[in-house]
Amino acid sequence: MSDNRTPAADSPFRPDPGARDAAPQFVLPLVVRIERAAPPARTDALETAARAVLVMLADERSVDEGEWARAMRDWQDARIRKVVRRARGAEWRRAEALPGITVTGKSAEVRVFPPVPLDGWPKDLARLQVSGTDLDDPDPVPPAEPGVPTLWLNPALDMSAGKAMAQAGHGAQLAWWGLSDEARATWRATGFPLAVRTAAPAAWPALTAGGLPTVRDAGFTEIAPGSCTVVADHPALR
Repeated sequence: MSDNRTPAADSPFRPDPGARDAAPQFVLPLVVRIERAAPPARTDALETAARAVLVMLADERSVDEGEWARAMRDWQDARIRKVVRRARGAEWRRAEALPGITVTGKSAEVRVFPPVPLDGWPKDLARLQVSGTDLDDPDPVPPAEPGVPTLWLNPALDMSAGKAMAQAGHGAQLAWWGLSDEARATWRATGFPLAVRTAAPAAWPALTAGGLPTVRDAGFTEIAPGSCTVVADHPALR
């Protein structure tokens, strides 16, 4: 994943793609709970995953000299890869026993873990499936409320729920990097309200040309390299 926007001056993100690729590569694991009898709604899962990324970024263990800070710095110095896996029953209970943070939405539960090396996943996470995260919205999704930070998905791309969750997390992270300390504190204090919506086709060109944080996928899975997947529209970035 990469973006086409200059990050904030205090961002650990390296704008030089060569430097990112040369650095040791880490991944941020996210696990979504998908029970057979009660799967979460797709949009709620996307929004919960995005909030989980923000909660991890803002957690005191992730900054300064916190226990996860080194892993977070190493991860953000390279490409900010995220992988979403699914769990249910005993799988979910084993995942919950590992160090991490569980974020709960209206119907979704997502647990985010500190970054791990690409080939260094804990065995209870490595055995979880990536595929099978196809989710639906049983009810119509209302428009995003005015003033709420919104992660706009590319209407021309067809992504699985797991892929879209990772992309929404990328968008939330780029928005976080672009905010001032004051705006970050306000967003955190209010519980990271946000919406994830698919943009109207007619609105997409203006969104991508408006200078907002934009996610361009590296093309490892599902979609072509360089595809623009998400535009992060936070009022404080306008």
